[in-house]
Amino acid sequence: MADQSKTRVLFVEDDDVIREATQLALERDGFQVTAMPDGLSGLEAFRAERPDIALLDVMVPGLDGVSLCRRIRDESTVPVIMLSARADSIDVVLGLEAGADDYVTKPFDGAVLVARIRAVLRRFGHAGGPSSPGDEEAVGAGTGVLTFGDLEIDTEGMEVRKSGETVALTPTEMRLLLEFSHAPGTVLSRDKLLERVWDYGWGGDTRVVDVHVQRLRTKIGQDRIETVRGFGYKLKG
Repeated sequence: MADQSKTRVLFVEDDDVIREATQLALERDGFQVTAMPDGLSGLEAFRAERPDIALLDVMVPGLDGVSLCRRIRDESTVPVIMLSARADSIDVVLGLEAGADDYVTKPFDGAVLVARIRAVLRRFGHAGGPSSPGDEEAVGAGTGVLTFGDLEIDTEGMEVRKSGETVALTPTEMRLLLEFSHAPGTVLSRDKLLERVWDYGWGGDTRVVDVHVQRLRTKIGQDRIETVRGFGYKLKG
C-alpha cells in the first residue's frame, strides 16, 4: 500500500541508467517515485496514481515530454518540471509553453533536482501566500477582491474573473499574478520574479518568467501586463 505521507513523484525517462539512479536518489530523500520509460505509460501512470508532481524528460518515445505535459495540463494543475539535455533547446520553451512550471538541465546533480522539486512544491502548497508582511496587508485589504478594469482577483478564494467569467490559472500563474497585483504599476524585474514566484535563491533562466507572463497574458488580456524593456514587467492599474 502506498505511503500517503510521502510526496508522490511521477518520473518519465527513457534512459534506464538515469531513470533508475534518479529514482533511487529521490526515494532516499523521502519521495515515493513511479518511474516510467515512455510517454504513453507515463500518461497512464499519471491517471492512475495522481502524483503530487511530474518530472518529464523532453525526449521520450511514444508520446514526447512536451505532448505529455500538454495532456497532463489539460486534466490537472499538478506541477510539472521538464528535463532537457540542452539548456538552449527550443524544447525548453515548448515545454514551458505547454504548461510546465520549471525545467532542469541534464546532466543534473541529485541535490539540485531535489531542491528544485521542493521549491516547486512549496510554491504550490502556498500558491496564494504573500511574499512579505507588506504584501499581506495589501492582499487582505477590503473584501479581498482586487479589481483592475474588467479583471477581478479574489485573493481569499484564489479565483480570477475577467468580464465576470472565471479564468482558470495554474498555481504558478496565480502566484505570478498576485505578485503583480500586490504592486500595480510597479516594475518587477525578471530576477525579482524568479526569486519571489519560483523561490530561486540563485540565478535562474529568465525564459521561465517570459513564457509564464506570455501564458498569463493570453488568459487575462494581452495589454494587462506591460513589458518595460530592459527592466521587467508591470501590471497596469
